Amino acid sequence: SYASNDGVMGSAALVLAVLIGLHNIPEGMAVGLVCAACMMNPLQVPFSSVMALCTGVAIQNIPEGAIVSIPFYAEGKGKVKSFFLGVFSGAVEPAGAVITLVAATLISSLLPLLLSMAAGAMIYVTADKLIYEMKGDSESKKGIISFTLGFTVMMALDVALG
Repeated sequence: SYASNDGVMGSAALVLAVLIGLHNIPEGMAVGLVCAACMMNPLQVPFSSVMALCTGVAIQNIPEGAIVSIPFYAEGKGKVKSFFLGVFSGAVEPAGAVITLVAATLISSLLPLLLSMAAGAMIYVTADKLIYEMKGDSESKKGIISFTLGFTVMMALDVALG
């Protein structure tokens, strides 16, 4: 189990699920902003861009769900319960997308700024957390190669889908 500084006991898997859930909020916001941009100016932001982003986010959500599910299973939760807890950790993403879509349509003049902020947040999280963590791993080359391949797939999807 997980003991915090204030003595409150909790599941390490639960803490991880909450952190992954919080991490999913900006991803949902990015999807919502791109959807809003497409609705407001489909010639500048084509639907294929929306699909590319959604596909990339969906692909990277698969290992995130596993990252949440596996510790729950290791703590003795059943396979089905662990699976759904992993799925639930990503449930904030569509909610964030819808809320951001509605907000962006109400304040359309701020849309370019909001898109820039969402992109910057995603790049910051990646550069600050993921790359730093990979460098500390004894098999860091595998992590860096995986990151590079993932980035390459996202860029290929962006080019292929518009």
